[in-house]
Amino acid sequence: MRRAKAILCGLAGILASAVLAPTSVAQPLTEVRVAYIPVVTWLPLLVAIDNGTFTKNGLSVKLTKFPNITNLPQALGKQFDFVPTTAPDLLNAVASGLNLAAVAGETLETSSNKSFQVMVRADSPIKTPKDLAGKRIASPGVGSVMHIAVLHWVKLAGGDPSGVIGVEVPFPNMLDQVKAGRVDAAEQLEPFVGQMLGAGMRSVGDPLLAVGDPVLFPFWIADADWARAHRDVLKRWTASLEGGLQAIKADDKAARGVLAKYSGLPEAVVARIPMPDFDFKITPAQLDVWRKVLIEQGRPLEKLDVNRIVVTAQ
Repeated sequence: MRRAKAILCGLAGILASAVLAPTSVAQPLTEVRVAYIPVVTWLPLLVAIDNGTFTKNGLSVKLTKFPNITNLPQALGKQFDFVPTTAPDLLNAVASGLNLAAVAGETLETSSNKSFQVMVRADSPIKTPKDLAGKRIASPGVGSVMHIAVLHWVKLAGGDPSGVIGVEVPFPNMLDQVKAGRVDAAEQLEPFVGQMLGAGMRSVGDPLLAVGDPVLFPFWIADADWARAHRDVLKRWTASLEGGLQAIKADDKAARGVLAKYSGLPEAVVARIPMPDFDFKITPAQLDVWRKVLIEQGRPLEKLDVNRIVVTAQ
């Protein structure tokens, strides 16, 4: 009887513990609203969404596709928490009064891995950056990072950048515009650089490398106050991008499959797209290089403190 009583007491204790023990409850995900462009530049984001890395890091990403990044800084805090941009767009937006911050890097342009080339016809008289003065150049935007780099490049080569005529043309249409002679050159990105080379055109060079090598290209920004109040989210955001990059390195074919899904490009085209140099760190010095270029081109950014507009998880 004593043994039976002891067994019953033990069972009662186990049952009580089971009833009183706290149950494991899944923590709700933090939603972040993100604008993106469906090109290889943002592939770590797309892979990290596709393979669940963001979810593992407690984030739910609400994606909105945009055709270009020019007007995205103004949408922060209203429509989006994270948007992609470039240094000139960010610096000009902050100078105009917007309270924005660079929060994570994305890609670097390097001499060993070029994504941007100025393209001309094979029979073009344009041989050097100086020769671009007085010529019509197809550009994604006359205020874009690419066109600003071209003007800097022409000046360094001894040409007159004020004579460069920028003509806004979408990347897919630049080949036909150069071929037809409507423009003399094109500020072109991969994979369209490869397309133009395959059509018999040639490269004059990469203007971004005149700014720096390596040099900051597109990266991520957020509302500055929001970023300072959500450093834990910034940490999980960057960790998820790093996870996406590791997945790309581990399985290039699968990563390109994700790119094909989001971009809508044929798999044969996606297979030939060069991977850029991804780097999610960002520093004030990387922005200051561009600030100095913009000042040379007449932008009133002398008093802009780049240290105030970099907010990271650390």
